[in-house]
Amino acid sequence: MRTAVLWLGMAVAPLGLPDRAVAAHAYVSNEDGASVTVIDTERGTQATIAVGKRPRGLKLSHDGQWLYVAVSGLPKCPPQVPDEACAKLKRDLQADGIAVINTATREPVRLLKAGSDPEQFDLSRDGLKLFVANEDSGTVSVLDISTGAVEATVPVGREPEGVRVSPDGRWVLVTSEGDSTVAIIDAHSLKRLRTVPVGLRPRDLAYAPDSSGAYVAGEADASVHHIAVPQGAPATQLLQLRREARPMGVILDAPRNRLYVSTGRGGTVAIITLGGPPQRVTEVTVGARPWGMALSGDGRYLYTANGPSNDVAVIDTASSTVIRKIAVGRGPWGVVLGP
Repeated sequence: MRTAVLWLGMAVAPLGLPDRAVAAHAYVSNEDGASVTVIDTERGTQATIAVGKRPRGLKLSHDGQWLYVAVSGLPKCPPQVPDEACAKLKRDLQADGIAVINTATREPVRLLKAGSDPEQFDLSRDGLKLFVANEDSGTVSVLDISTGAVEATVPVGREPEGVRVSPDGRWVLVTSEGDSTVAIIDAHSLKRLRTVPVGLRPRDLAYAPDSSGAYVAGEADASVHHIAVPQGAPATQLLQLRREARPMGVILDAPRNRLYVSTGRGGTVAIITLGGPPQRVTEVTVGARPWGMALSGDGRYLYTANGPSNDVAVIDTASSTVIRKIAVGRGPWGVVLGP
């Protein structure tokens, strides 16, 4: 189904992506809408793809041919609901998996079974495997994409969420909300090397370009830590954001020495200047509970998925202002840019 999209602000410009000349589309997972919104960044139109229950994390294959989306049959449980009550909610185990969408036809073609309650995941550098966080079992599933087989299940920590493969392809880092740790996994042996304590309830992380370290956001204590890779400990706290900030997604823009952190219920994106004591922080108001983010390859535009606002904000990074908002489906969670 194609519908018109609401654009507010400046005219649309094509956005670049690493390894791709032009980012012609933005893909947005709508957790409450069981769908993915596909936005044509040049024409300002969009399409909706029905994908499965609670779509959250999403990634594009390196060639842009396939869109992978984590779906889950575990009902959504707000923070104010006790864990005991959440555990009693009925779940659909058959809905759990990684949906595979053909980006040319915009049709789901497979559902890869990758453990229970997948939320975030990442793609190996050779494009052959997925590393999938299974939040309710404290593990990471290593999935062979071609066969659909789980090659390994790696114990990490309680409530694993953020999963990132290093730029050099050697390491996989996994944040665990329940333990406030980051697990460091060897991407070749598929063994956990060590676990590193960081800030409270870490949600996401971003690597340095040379894979020597990573920045980790702690939601519960509004912290940003740096860890060495693969050595891990000791973690160094770079800064603490304002108390109301709830750090979620993290993106490093290395050419500009900037770290972007979405602040969830804080309603903003924090722009942190690196290259020395990271004391300069600018916050840009974007919408209700921003989570996932995507940065254009040229660094000019930052997209944020704003859940309760049911929209995506586009920030002009030069002026640190929101230049447009895009109405999408219900409860947008993540966003990626691609051809």
